[in-house]
Amino acid sequence: MYVLSSLKSSFQSTLSGLLLAANLQSVAALTSDQDQPIEIEASSWELDARKNVTVYTGNVVVKRGSIRMTGEKMTIYYTENEEIDSLIVEGNPATYRQLPDNSQVYDESRAMRIEFHEFENLVILIEKAEVIQERSRFSGDRIEYDTKLSQIKASSIPSNNTNEQPSENGRVKIIIKPRQKSPGTERASP
Repeated sequence: MYVLSSLKSSFQSTLSGLLLAANLQSVAALTSDQDQPIEIEASSWELDARKNVTVYTGNVVVKRGSIRMTGEKMTIYYTENEEIDSLIVEGNPATYRQLPDNSQVYDESRAMRIEFHEFENLVILIEKAEVIQERSRFSGDRIEYDTKLSQIKASSIPSNNTNEQPSENGRVKIIIKPRQKSPGTERASP
């Protein structure tokens, strides 16, 4: 019983930081998100204390303030010290959304698999990966985001050590929408 309560406590405190670090825009999530409780719903939950793994399956939904993650399966791997090592959400697709401060538009991401690697400060979206932010959208077979360095890499070529399938057109696609013009800011015609 001690291991379960200890894992639960470790999970809640570490996932709190993990969910905030995983914001794909890195500017600032709603500041109030960090003060909100984490709520996880699923059809089933399993804990393997010997392997330091918990698995949630069946319509998994994770909520914390404006943060919402969904998938068919979420697997959490813990270190020997009962800290989260990585969290993997799989779905058709797995989704992640969050409302940044000073915005009324959610940042959204989706992929068949979303991996959060705590110690590497890395978020990886795999297969049919897409990130949508207020004025931009980009997609590829694999999108990697370094939450510490705020660096994003997208590729259309799957990594060598997975069973990822390349996208139909084999290209990374980025769409940047123009800013909305405010009244009175239009240029006069010559």
